[in-house]
Amino acid sequence: MGQKANPNDVRLGITYKWPGTWFAEGKTFQKNLHQDMKIRKYLTKKLPDAGIARIEIERTSAHIAIIIRSSKPGVIIGRSGTAIDDLKKTLQRKFNENFDLSVKEVKNPDTDAEILAESVGYQLSRRIAFRRAAKAAVRKAMEAGAKGVKIEISGRLNGAEIARREFFLEGKIPLQTFRADISYSSQRAETTYGTLGIKVWVFRGEVFKDRVMNKIRETA
Repeated sequence: MGQKANPNDVRLGITYKWPGTWFAEGKTFQKNLHQDMKIRKYLTKKLPDAGIARIEIERTSAHIAIIIRSSKPGVIIGRSGTAIDDLKKTLQRKFNENFDLSVKEVKNPDTDAEILAESVGYQLSRRIAFRRAAKAAVRKAMEAGAKGVKIEISGRLNGAEIARREFFLEGKIPLQTFRADISYSSQRAETTYGTLGIKVWVFRGEVFKDRVMNKIRETA
């Protein structure tokens, strides 16, 4: 039986940045961790069409800074910044904390696994053929400069009685190379014939020692 590891987790501090930056001890750590999970879940549900790639949370004694990396920042900010102000007030009422909310645009969304998986899931929920959706995502990522793309879709594909999984691969995905900049995401798509699982790997090249810290700062 194979030993599987999340490609993002094994690259923390190498090519991938921690999504949460704070320190706590004892019960405070548990409280902050659960609150981070609830904040991310709430924002993802609140902004389903914003193309969210990553939500970073930084904590200080005075406030909580939330950085939303999105392919559609205008959807979150709104006209004259009214939408982001309303979102900030809603978060403060819901979690009873002081929040500092900011939005950063993802420079190349077509090579971000989170956005690709969200796009494939949306198409599957709209009853688009899974092969068409996956191949379109692979082609889009490769045209955007990716070195390799792999998509796995599992479940009752096209409403079949027996669940199965299908892989779509182009280029290479060197999962055992730690300096490889690999974007990974796993999501679910709710369809009329059940839940489908979606996994996406995108290889964006290798990051060498002189570029590691810059890559960590820029990671979306």
